[in-house]
Amino acid sequence: MPTLKIVNITPVALSGNRTQDAEPDLAVNPEHPNEVVATAFTPDPMGGSLAPIYVSTDGGDTWILRSIVPGGTPTLGTGDISVSFASKGGALYAGILNAKASLQDILRMQILRSPGISSTAPMEVLVSRDRPDQPSVVAGSFEADGVTRDRVYVANNDLGRAPRTAAVDVSDGARTAAPPAGFVRNRVEQRTPDGQDGPPVRIALHPEGTVYATFESWQNATDGGGDIVNVTFDVVVTRDDSGGVGANPFQDLKDADDSAIGQRVATGRVEKFNAFMGQERLGGDLAIAVDPTDAARIRVAWCDRVGASAGVGCILHVRHSTDFGQTWSDDVRTVTNAKNPALAVNTDGLLGLAYQQFGQGQWATVLELTADDWQTPPERHVLHQAPANVPTARFLPFLGDYIRLLTVGRDFYGVFSGNNTPDHANFPEGVTYQRHADFVSHQLLDLDNVTLVPPSIDPFFYHRTA
Repeated sequence: MPTLKIVNITPVALSGNRTQDAEPDLAVNPEHPNEVVATAFTPDPMGGSLAPIYVSTDGGDTWILRSIVPGGTPTLGTGDISVSFASKGGALYAGILNAKASLQDILRMQILRSPGISSTAPMEVLVSRDRPDQPSVVAGSFEADGVTRDRVYVANNDLGRAPRTAAVDVSDGARTAAPPAGFVRNRVEQRTPDGQDGPPVRIALHPEGTVYATFESWQNATDGGGDIVNVTFDVVVTRDDSGGVGANPFQDLKDADDSAIGQRVATGRVEKFNAFMGQERLGGDLAIAVDPTDAARIRVAWCDRVGASAGVGCILHVRHSTDFGQTWSDDVRTVTNAKNPALAVNTDGLLGLAYQQFGQGQWATVLELTADDWQTPPERHVLHQAPANVPTARFLPFLGDYIRLLTVGRDFYGVFSGNNTPDHANFPEGVTYQRHADFVSHQLLDLDNVTLVPPSIDPFFYHRTA
């Protein structure tokens, strides 16, 4: 029978932690799934200039902090950070926004490399470039002439190349090459958006080399008052059949209607970018996944306000394609008042959808698993539910602009951030804490197991075995 475990990954040594450890990411070593790395907006507890990652070598049961990420600050750690292991060899890659540069209002994307999970040396900076936002890393390994090469993709919103800002940096030799390790910038937006594309650009890599990129092409962006931007956008998918390393990367999928590069999955979607729901900002929710056994089968998820009634913040939509992204279904799943979709498919063809949903004053994090695109009721797990007004948000994002779901073989692995109040009612499927916590009094405790610690935002790991 399948099993599910949920772990608060804050180590016992950080029992006094009060920070807002939002916007998590996750990497699992495909060759050694017990090796897991997680990230969040976590500062170095000693106030150093290197930000930490969370490391587990026992499949997520226990975690330690390892400060190896450059550009950290004492209050934030680092900016947007995503991580991925290579398919073979154990190398770990990361994309970050350097937090020290962010203090000067500079978006500085850096692409980093570490030889493996046991390394305690600072991650090597391969690329450093100003203006890109929200780097998202996916790594794979491929054989060529008897040599294993790491092919690494860093999707990003390259605001320095407006208006076509949806971009992917690709390296075909990231494991051994000296900086900049062969990384090449590729613009994946070929139409002309209004000012820029949306912040998220996401990658789905098939083990045999077909790679997809999806983004939100802003067609109309107007001032909505305050920080809100009223946006009309198209959801676009591009594809490269040669791993993104040919002469004209990400140009193998043309739209069936206008023959432009990039098939539009949905058009004329609307969103109030930077509107609020449950102390969290809205806008820029996007995910993509490819079936590891069939490169033609892909799914895309996003959030918008199309069809929403009064009082509804946004609606999550999921669609699928079975012909390499050329034609798309209507919605196979919608979820009201949801954000942060994450998609993954295991080797049985089972689709996982994780998301965070606001309702009745609470944020709930949910995992759904379906073998038939919700034609029959899915396997559904409420991983976490807690009041949305606790703690008071210190900065945005409150929970994060994304969460992560991935698969290794038949197993699903995920990470999310949420209210860390130790209350069994908040974890219907159970939970394990490392940091000191009293589930009877619903209190967090410091290292002395006596001093009370107020609730904050912690990252949580989960693993669903087949």
